[in-house]
Amino acid sequence: MTANIRPIDVLLQRAGVRGHQRAPSDSKEFHEVTKRDALRLLENDVERLLKTTEPARRPALQAEMGRFADLFGRFLQEEGPALDWNKIQKLPENAVMNYSNLKSPKNEQNEIRHMLDKLVVIKLNGGLGTSMGCHGPKSVIPVRSDLTFLDLTVQQIEHLNKTYDANVPLVLMNSFNTDEDTEKIIRKYKGFRVQIHTFNQSCFPRVSREHFLPVAKDFDVEKDKEAWYPPGHGDFYDTFRNSGLLKKFIEEGREYCFLSNIDNLGATVDLNILNKLVGEERASTPVEFVMEVTDKTRADVKGGTLIQFENKLRLLEIAQVPNEHVDDFKSVKTFKFFNTNNIWANLSAIDRVLRERTLNMEIIVNNKTLENGTRVVQLETAVGAAMKCFDGAIGVNVPRSRFLPVKKSADLLLVMSNLYTLKNGSLVMSPQRMFPTTPLVKLGDNHFSKVKEFLGRFANIPDIIDLDHLTVSGDVTFGRGVSLRGTVIIIANHGDRIDIPAGAILENKIVSGNMRILDH
Repeated sequence: MTANIRPIDVLLQRAGVRGHQRAPSDSKEFHEVTKRDALRLLENDVERLLKTTEPARRPALQAEMGRFADLFGRFLQEEGPALDWNKIQKLPENAVMNYSNLKSPKNEQNEIRHMLDKLVVIKLNGGLGTSMGCHGPKSVIPVRSDLTFLDLTVQQIEHLNKTYDANVPLVLMNSFNTDEDTEKIIRKYKGFRVQIHTFNQSCFPRVSREHFLPVAKDFDVEKDKEAWYPPGHGDFYDTFRNSGLLKKFIEEGREYCFLSNIDNLGATVDLNILNKLVGEERASTPVEFVMEVTDKTRADVKGGTLIQFENKLRLLEIAQVPNEHVDDFKSVKTFKFFNTNNIWANLSAIDRVLRERTLNMEIIVNNKTLENGTRVVQLETAVGAAMKCFDGAIGVNVPRSRFLPVKKSADLLLVMSNLYTLKNGSLVMSPQRMFPTTPLVKLGDNHFSKVKEFLGRFANIPDIIDLDHLTVSGDVTFGRGVSLRGTVIIIANHGDRIDIPAGAILENKIVSGNMRILDH
């Protein structure tokens, strides 16, 4: 939970206890009454919202709003970071397996098909492309050879199904932001050998930081989308079950789902991990949950990590860390791994924790300011935070190649470049690259953050096979056939422009000032 907002402070102010004014001697009881009042007020307001919708939709929405009220109730009870730092235990030796110790399945078609038929692939598809200047779902941004994230995902799974005569289904978890567009787009895959299913994650109301009541006036989400939000990917478990898909796949004899962000181009079905779960390497006691982690670098210091806490393996996010321990959390020596958000979970175990109501994920408090200036709180959960609720959970330390997210145009530069070749929907690093790590690329936000703008600055993507580090800032363009090697820094001062000429080879160079090439 973030340190700059404690629900009880707001509630005390609403109740008339301000500043350093001493609370009554029975302040604990007073706090409890205030919290109960806040929850009751919220529930009343939610009830008012429900009355603005058609009666036919109310039962489903009532259940959804019940989950929202539960989340809000838990939020009210929390005081500061929900973790006692001194109780963190050393990771047991067997807690994180090294990927290199996993055995490949025997290359027998029947054996691999049998394994694949126990699998469901789930992609988190709730995000929009707005941060990269694109309209609609992020999954439809072209990333390579005019193919989108969604195209590549479908190609990967179709290749598996054709190669092994299998039937691995693809499930997309959409949000109210992406559902309508996604449903139209997936029609084009009708002729492909992939069954595609979709379901929607929840739609929760944003809550004002002033009075802790929903800012929405009614349940017409389309009319005022800013008043609503999808509550993080931890919402997957409930909404997957409520969609009926969990029950359907269990009845079909499927055992595991592999879940990942759709913008992580490294998150492909891995037969070695699957072999550990359902193949000949299957453990005698079931592994119900696998989190793929990879070695932390300085670029990943804010990413979630794995810890042992109260004898359970669990995910630790930076929001849960007390302020005085943030530097410890960021240390690459203290916490060697970070979470890729590639998750393998046992379907029957998901069903069990939901039935037994033992699913418990830490709340992420996201403070935002709406366009009209209203300050709001949105409460979220992370899918990996459920790890502690499952038996036999392990981490697998995977190669960095399984974590290839595209969050910014700098990531797009990497995946569009000659660092990779495309094979059956998967990106494979070029054998010409001398080392397995990708270059560190930083592109200035003012000129490169939007995809269209970014593409307009390159006649074609430079050769970066031998690049270690690239920083570009200011008004810079690249001609055709440019090669960047070693460390290259290009900085155009404000009001100046630098045109890197066609065919230029820059190796360990700093370019600054003004260099314009004009046609004549």
